[in-house]
Amino acid sequence: MNILFVCTGNTCRSPMAKALLKEKSDHNVKSAGISARNGDPLSTGAIHVLSDHSLDTQDEAKLVDNELVSWADLVLTMTTQHKQILTIKFPKAFEKIFTLKEYTIDEDQSTWEQLKQAYLNLEEKRVIVLEETGQQQTEQQLRAFLREEQDEIERLEAEMPNYDIKDPFGGDKTAYQETFKEIEKYIELLIEKLENRDK
Repeated sequence: MNILFVCTGNTCRSPMAKALLKEKSDHNVKSAGISARNGDPLSTGAIHVLSDHSLDTQDEAKLVDNELVSWADLVLTMTTQHKQILTIKFPKAFEKIFTLKEYTIDEDQSTWEQLKQAYLNLEEKRVIVLEETGQQQTEQQLRAFLREEQDEIERLEAEMPNYDIKDPFGGDKTAYQETFKEIEKYIELLIEKLENRDK
């Protein structure tokens, strides 16, 4: 299976996930970042923690693009925000984009589906309001028109489980070690899930 891990700068979390999965499985693995600068090295903290576990540190950042997303059978992000950005940017890939935690713990997807619909409802109503009023609305008036949809989005977001893996960037060695341990836990769950799926 081709698996793509995605975080923000592709210098900490997604390279850790990639290194762990490559070490523990035979899957094809790549990583990328939503705001990555191609060629940037891994962060010093990531290099230290990967070295401590004898894992590959010879990696460099890549900006996520259509070619990478198309290559992947499964796209696993480090946060819900990363997932939302990717599903907007690559809508045809929606069915294969998950957060790492969400994919491995298999909780009910209904809230996410409702939230996705609420975002669509908000955008549709915003377009209709602007068309009907000739774009003469102030931002405050527009917010008032869309209050019901925005309230629904806030309600659903509050119900969402925390699927985020904390970004250690700029933190000390302990922060990187904690993030590494959290990622390792979910990589092991991922391997177990994929093995069970292939049986």
